[in-house]
This record gives sequence, C-alpha cells and structure tokens, in this order.
Amino acid sequence: MANFIVRALRRMGMSEQPPVVAVLRLNGTIGAAAGGLRPGLSIAAFAGSIARLFADKTVAAAALVINSPGGSPVQAALIHDRIRILAREKGIKVFTFAEDVSASGGYMLSLAGDEIYAHPNSIVGSIGVVSAGFGFTKLIEKVGVERRVHISGERKAMLDPFQPEQPRDVAHLEALQKEVHESFKAMVRERRAGKLKGDESELFSGSFWTGAKALEFGLIDGLGDLYSVCRKKFGNKVEFRVVTPRRSWFGWGGYANRSDGAPMAAGWAQDLIAAVEERSLWSRFGL
Repeated sequence: MANFIVRALRRMGMSEQPPVVAVLRLNGTIGAAAGGLRPGLSIAAFAGSIARLFADKTVAAAALVINSPGGSPVQAALIHDRIRILAREKGIKVFTFAEDVSASGGYMLSLAGDEIYAHPNSIVGSIGVVSAGFGFTKLIEKVGVERRVHISGERKAMLDPFQPEQPRDVAHLEALQKEVHESFKAMVRERRAGKLKGDESELFSGSFWTGAKALEFGLIDGLGDLYSVCRKKFGNKVEFRVVTPRRSWFGWGGYANRSDGAPMAAGWAQDLIAAVEERSLWSRFGL
C-alpha cells in the first residue's frame, strides 16, 4: 500500500523525490545466441534484467529502448510475454521506444509496451516471416565432393542445402511460416486493438515504414524518444534508472570452452555464419 501511495504521489508531482523511469535496452538480433562474445536477445539472457526492471514498484513507469531487426519469433514472444506478465503483476505501465529499427521480431518486442513511440525516421513494421538459406548442390559438383546422408525417417533430411529442393518440402516450410505469421498477426491485433488503420493486406505484408508512416497506420502511438516523451509525461525532473544485464565472463561463451561442446574450429565456423546472418538482417533495412 505504501509503495502504491509513493508511486501515485510521484506521478502527480507531489512527492519530494523526482519520478523515476526504469529503462532496459534491447539491442541486437533476437535469438539464443548471436555468436562469439555477443549473445543474442533471448529470454535466458534477459530474464534477470526484465525482473529487475519491475523490481521497484514505486517507479513511475518502465521503458524499453529497442533497436532490433528481428530474429527468432519464439524468443521475441517469450520476452514479450514475460514483460506483459510482470507489468500486470506489478501494476507498472510500459513504454517502448524504437531507435534505428524495430522490425519483425523487434516490432514484436515493441508490442510489449502500453504505448509505442519511434523517431520519425525509425524503421518500423515488417510483420511477416522469412526463412533464408543457401543451396550448395552445384558447388559440390564443381569441387568434386560426394555428399553422404543416412537417415531414418523419409523426410529427416528435408531442405538439406546440399541437395536439390523438393516441392513437397518447400510447401511444408511455407505452411509452418503461415502458422507463425498468423500468430504474429493475432498479437498485433490484440495489442493494437482499436488503433490499427489501413488494410491488413498491407499492414501484414511484411513491408516496413518510417516511424512517421507507422504512426499513420496506428502501429505506434506517437513520435519521440525516451528523454523527450518521459519529460513530457513525468516532468523535467524525471530520472532514469538503467537496468544493465548481468553476465559473467564464462556466460559469454568462447572458443576454447564452448557450452555446447563444439570444438574450437567448429565454434569459429558457427560464429562466422551467425555474424553473416546477423549482418544480413540489419542490411535488409539499410543499416
């Protein structure tokens, strides 16, 4: 009860203490790991930070500063859900702020906010699902490498990049993508209920827009950044308490002692591929 009174007084500007906004930055691609010494945005990596974001119930609000081109839809949904659960339990309002990009899974993170803001030139949207890879069949033929695959289960090796694509396998992948896309659309409809403008065929096409255009579509609530919006809402004396993820050195991984048991050379190759994939996600949005 005391915390509720303190929070109410802070919000009304009647407390001697300036209002405080707890801030957590969610920066990078979304996934269990981004390779090397840069873990991805995942529930495992950020569960503790999210809990600390809501630990003090006297804060005026919680804020998420998001800069992400997307990644794993599962990890994005898990982070989103954890934030919403704690926000309801603690009775704390959440504001989300897009910086350079809040697209695909990054926009899913933005949906955790009760109000969403972006810079006029931020990239917002990309409400869709993509699966990308490489085909190496012609390369193996050219260099004279023989591919040997032994399976139990006729479709265990489906979509193997070293074998020609089969129409049935592609159709299966597209069906999975459609399921994930429908789940994403349902989340947008729920979190932006009564605010969306424009035809859903365009909103959910996978396209992306500037923050200014996203505002017209009802994908965000306003234009602005963390500092300007919070000063307007809570006064010029508002203070920011930044929550920093806590990671031990050993939790960051490494080549000599990888947690997945991969040898050093294999770890280097995996991290190189992860870095290329991460770069491709950012470059899609011109970043």
